[in-house]
Amino acid sequence: MKIYLISLGCAKNRVDSELIIGLLEKNKAILVDEPNEADLLMVNTCAFIESARKEAIDTILSLADYKTANKKLIVCGCLPQRYDNLVQLLPEVDAFIPIKDYPNFNKIISNLFKSDYQGELSFLNKHVSTPNYMRYIKISEGCLNHCAFCAIPLIRGKLKSRPIESIVSEVSQAVKNKAYEINLISQDTTRYGYDLYNENSIVNLLAEIVKIPGDFKVRLLYLYPDIVSDSLIQFIKNNPKIMPYFDIPIQHSEDDLLKAMNRRGNKEYLLELFSKIKKEIPNAIIRTTLIVGFPGETDLDITNLLEFIKDVKFDRLGAFTYSKEEGTKGALMPNQIKERVKKARYNEVMTIQEDIARKKQEAYINSVIDDCFITGYDEENLMYLARNYMYAPDDIDGVIYVAAKEEHKLGDLVKIRVKDADAYSLVGEEI
Repeated sequence: MKIYLISLGCAKNRVDSELIIGLLEKNKAILVDEPNEADLLMVNTCAFIESARKEAIDTILSLADYKTANKKLIVCGCLPQRYDNLVQLLPEVDAFIPIKDYPNFNKIISNLFKSDYQGELSFLNKHVSTPNYMRYIKISEGCLNHCAFCAIPLIRGKLKSRPIESIVSEVSQAVKNKAYEINLISQDTTRYGYDLYNENSIVNLLAEIVKIPGDFKVRLLYLYPDIVSDSLIQFIKNNPKIMPYFDIPIQHSEDDLLKAMNRRGNKEYLLELFSKIKKEIPNAIIRTTLIVGFPGETDLDITNLLEFIKDVKFDRLGAFTYSKEEGTKGALMPNQIKERVKKARYNEVMTIQEDIARKKQEAYINSVIDDCFITGYDEENLMYLARNYMYAPDDIDGVIYVAAKEEHKLGDLVKIRVKDADAYSLVGEEI
């Protein structure tokens, strides 16, 4: 059987797609690059916000155009997990597979094709969709937080952590296959293990991962601020295999807004946390995410948020305008903000951050940066593309352009001297 798959949404969804393709390939299926070549058309959907749902439906309808009597169209992931009336809305689809049915994926495919597909989804049998130098490793599913803006608990459910042994086995396999950058992902990475071990166990997990022999680095993504513990900061400080990269979405700085969002912690705590990280690990990169336009947000809240951003000086900052999501507490709140006001506030935030980012980047000019790994080649500029610990692999942080002295392959480590910079990229020459 030939399969064509489109995976939408976040890296966590991407891992699910890798598991699905891995299972099908184990049953002699072949992944193809064009939908017209496939027997099975698949869309792994995101349904986090309205724009993601629209993208999912548009993608489903575009693939439906390729259907023939012998082709099947399957929709899996967050969209069918969140909505159970899709059969009537999208009759073009032959099967909807919500996340809760993934343990029966082989049976569903077997029934659809009147065949016998064996096995189950396995983290040791993934179809790796990333370049060989990097991996996404999903350490848990779901979330125990109930943020007023977020539909994740409605889709992914409560926290379900993988055992430490399972994760270590997958990381070991990746390192043996020459992966250099290991990205640990989940909905709430700092809460890892709470359901299994009755305590937040991310440090215990890292302690086992760093024992794995080999030349590799680990990046943590999605850290909830109020449980970024002193022990975690110290572990990252004292273990060179862990990248000093702190991805800590805070959503806002103002106490009233944080409370309304059902977020733990307050502005004072956040300022102390970021100050502590910078003091303990001066070369740490701190990234955050903000939401503007949450119900009840005032002009004063935005003024204070802008001052907060100037005070902290985040290395990386992304912002979103609030999306009113059905089933969430925020959707029922009064004082909803108009879209034009949200967009204006978003522009204010990003303008301030661009200036901060540019100054931070320019400070690297004439410095030497080690352990940059080659990620591609820019035909237009005739330069290699690279990243190091300062840049996450999700195309948000930016990139390093490298004028190389010799030909390189993906994953090669180089040392560069920075010659130029802007808000989102560095330009350097190999030394």
